[in-house]
Amino acid sequence: MQEELLWTERYTDFLADQPSRPARIVYQRDRARVIHSASFRRLQAKTQIFGLNESDFYRTRLTHSMEVAQIGSGLVEQLITVGDGQAYMDWLPSFYLIEAICLAHDLGHPPYGHGGEVALNYMMRHYGGFEGNAQTLRIMANLGEYTPQNGIDLSRRATLGVLKYPAFYNDITRQNSAYQLQLQEPTVSDFRTLEMRRWNPPKSSVYCEEKKVYDWVMSAFCEADRKLFTELVDSESDLGFKRTRYKAFDTTIMELADDIAYGIHDLEDAVAMKMVPKVLWEKEVMQHPDFLANPLWDDEMTEMLFSHSSKGRKHAISKMVGIMVESIYVTENTVFEHPLLRYQARLGEAEMRILERLKQFVYTHVITLPEVKSMEYKGQLIVLELFKSLRANPAALLPRSTYAKYQNAESTVAQQRVISDYIAGMTNTYAARMYAKLFMPTQGSIFDRM
Repeated sequence: MQEELLWTERYTDFLADQPSRPARIVYQRDRARVIHSASFRRLQAKTQIFGLNESDFYRTRLTHSMEVAQIGSGLVEQLITVGDGQAYMDWLPSFYLIEAICLAHDLGHPPYGHGGEVALNYMMRHYGGFEGNAQTLRIMANLGEYTPQNGIDLSRRATLGVLKYPAFYNDITRQNSAYQLQLQEPTVSDFRTLEMRRWNPPKSSVYCEEKKVYDWVMSAFCEADRKLFTELVDSESDLGFKRTRYKAFDTTIMELADDIAYGIHDLEDAVAMKMVPKVLWEKEVMQHPDFLANPLWDDEMTEMLFSHSSKGRKHAISKMVGIMVESIYVTENTVFEHPLLRYQARLGEAEMRILERLKQFVYTHVITLPEVKSMEYKGQLIVLELFKSLRANPAALLPRSTYAKYQNAESTVAQQRVISDYIAGMTNTYAARMYAKLFMPTQGSIFDRM
């Protein structure tokens, strides 16, 4: 019972030396706090893959998050079904908890997707940087509206579950000598000449501003577990950034749910939009060596997926998701002492290979299409120009409430973080409206309240 109360503790409870509440209450409220937050609602107007004006059918970042939560619950249910007598059962997250983690995992997603993330990172490169996962923790621990100073204030375990990369942004960039030299380059005045990919942020879940909350979460583990869990190792990143190697038990479930949603549900949008022809699917998935060695479905699935019936397509997608979910199992990483770090969720080897193939297929034939990348690029320019103008004219352009935070900020770094938070919280629609109001001569009015 005492161990459970350690993980249901909220940061405000910790600061006030108040007792924690039972899990059945806390995790349900974690989920409710995420759902009712402004950051979660704004995901309905933030890009998943396709532009918001393409169609009402295609997924947004909100519907993606909801699908991740549903798949996450399905993964937990499957582990319960096959887990009779297994030691991990005592540490399996409840449905409320895993849904709270899954629903929260993209709260820090900025407008225009990864393009907006890169643009904000460039503008914040000398002020602590920007990274979507770190922004998620910032919303949970600082910006969210549920408490005056501590954000949405989720439980310790829910906060741990969202930490995909438990390392500080500054610690990662500090160890990259090439990036440090890059930071000395003069600021680009014409953003159209900026080589965006050079400013991809490192994979990090923590800004230095959230150190106190991060330390509170980590204090539940012994020193050896903390050191290993937060250790930075070389990665395959072409920018040379290191990243953390390990994830917590709940995070592994959430990440599998996220991968399934990305590789399969986003595939559905691509097929429905006729961006992926049947012949390409057969060549690069059905006839791929990995699939031939692990045939998880037959040609009937292809016929359903590419049928003219939306019901057939939906049935195929549902079956694919079911195949992945039913393959989940739990391993133990014995280098860790604590069960929440020792237990790890995995998909079956064959299922994981095929899921990676599906993710690569979506990335190659959808994400990186010039038609998609051009819209991402357009969004980047909007974010860059907005930031440039707000930085130069904060008193005139920032909303009064935001400008009050800017004035009260204790340093230049803190002031720039206020601007970054403001833009990161924008939807695609809001950012486009503000850009049009500021820079399009025929757009905007004093009655057009932002």
